[in-house]
Amino acid sequence: MSQNPDELNSSEEKLSGLEDDQEENLDNSDQSIRKRIRQSAPGSHRDETPKSSPSRPVSIEELMETAKGVTNMALAHEIVVNGDFQIKPAELPEHSLEKKVRDIVHKAFWDCLEAQLKDDPPTYDHAIKLLGEIKESLLSFLLPGHTRLRSQITEVLDLDLIKQEAENGALDISKLVKFVIGMMGTLCAPARDEDIKKLKDINEIVPLFRAIFSVLDLMKMDMANFAVSSIRPKLMQQSAEYERKKFQEFLEKQPNSLDLVTKWLQEAADDLAKLGHEMLPPHCGDGATGGASALCFTAVQNQAYLKLLKWDHMNRPFPETVLMDQTRFLEMQLELEQLLVVGTVLLVTFSAAGPALIDVPGFAEKIKTIVKVLLTGMHLPSFNLKESLATLGEKVCAEVNSCLSQHGFTPFSAEREAVLKGQIQAVASPDNSICKLIDSRIQKFLENYLASSHQKSLPAIPGGLGPIQRELEEIAAKYIRLVNYNRMVFSPYYDAVLGKILTKEESQIVGKSEES
Repeated sequence: MSQNPDELNSSEEKLSGLEDDQEENLDNSDQSIRKRIRQSAPGSHRDETPKSSPSRPVSIEELMETAKGVTNMALAHEIVVNGDFQIKPAELPEHSLEKKVRDIVHKAFWDCLEAQLKDDPPTYDHAIKLLGEIKESLLSFLLPGHTRLRSQITEVLDLDLIKQEAENGALDISKLVKFVIGMMGTLCAPARDEDIKKLKDINEIVPLFRAIFSVLDLMKMDMANFAVSSIRPKLMQQSAEYERKKFQEFLEKQPNSLDLVTKWLQEAADDLAKLGHEMLPPHCGDGATGGASALCFTAVQNQAYLKLLKWDHMNRPFPETVLMDQTRFLEMQLELEQLLVVGTVLLVTFSAAGPALIDVPGFAEKIKTIVKVLLTGMHLPSFNLKESLATLGEKVCAEVNSCLSQHGFTPFSAEREAVLKGQIQAVASPDNSICKLIDSRIQKFLENYLASSHQKSLPAIPGGLGPIQRELEEIAAKYIRLVNYNRMVFSPYYDAVLGKILTKEESQIVGKSEES
């Protein structure tokens, strides 16, 4: 059976397009983020990691099988953790050979159809085959309970009857197309109503057929995304076990695949040890035993997750168990870095203006908007932070003076303006004390958020972070969802690694106490 060339993408091509789309979804940040992640590829840093079992040689078949398992795991993971996940049609690059070939084949097909319909008498072979494909598409949209619609489609688009009408010169193809458009309007999502309306305005039969298949493709995509959203709750229940199983299979083929995780958790344990265990939560007792000073699993894991928001993506490979979420952690890290500047600028601005502007409705939002606009692209190599902060100082001072004047207060003198501009420009310094203060409070809030992630009440916002509370809580909510899911999937591996680390830590503590 011949096929509409707009449908020439075979099932293999669709799967390939879907895989490509998942890669695009998983790399949905800008080019600088992707570059930073690529430069932190684990392969180039393996020498820095602790060694466990040596990796054994693997065959091409094993590698292909492993790659397929990782791809499936990544897709399931993306559907679960990304509430905005959608399947999108694969788009060929504008000047690619594939697109040129596809366009030539499509044009040849539609030119052939147009020539057949202009014959005297018209030839309907291609048109009937297209109607058959349209019929199958419409039937595929139906649910089991749509018996009346199924009967209508089957009756009106009866190909045997249509062939007989064509042979006898009695075929009214416009009437059939009108029925098809009406049925598409019945079955489509509300978002496609405008597309259906446009179909009714097309009078030429060949362009109308092309447009119908284009809209049918969109409707198929809508159905696929509806199916994804429908299975998400069920997939959420099963995906943790599925990902753990796939990771275990990968681990069996590559026994050293927890090296980076081990180093990551060891560093977190060392950090807590240096801090004198101040970060231990009150319920700490689920890990190593041996007195109040013993590190516990929860404390080390929380510290390890916090370290992911301060990661050097340019020079350090990401731990294996969080690798699929590296883009997300990096995006949150960049958001927090920008939020740090926003919070610092707001704090120095309100401090300079005194109580006059604190309660002015909309003032903080205006300043936040100005800061965000001027800091757009602040993580790109070409971005000049000092110049942007100088411009920001000018804009903020102008906005402050305008607001003060509107509310009956005295505007800033040139001297006070110069002080505020200097404070804003000083944000560029890594040793800026106000930046460090805001950063430590943000980290403390996230730490408390981690500790209370299973409680109904959320931690209080530390002083000075009120103006950025909404943005900070949004980032924290995304962060906690990611952490909790990761913990659910990989906790057995973390427990095993931490068991060894904390046992060693405890023995060192006991040894020191005996010496003293």
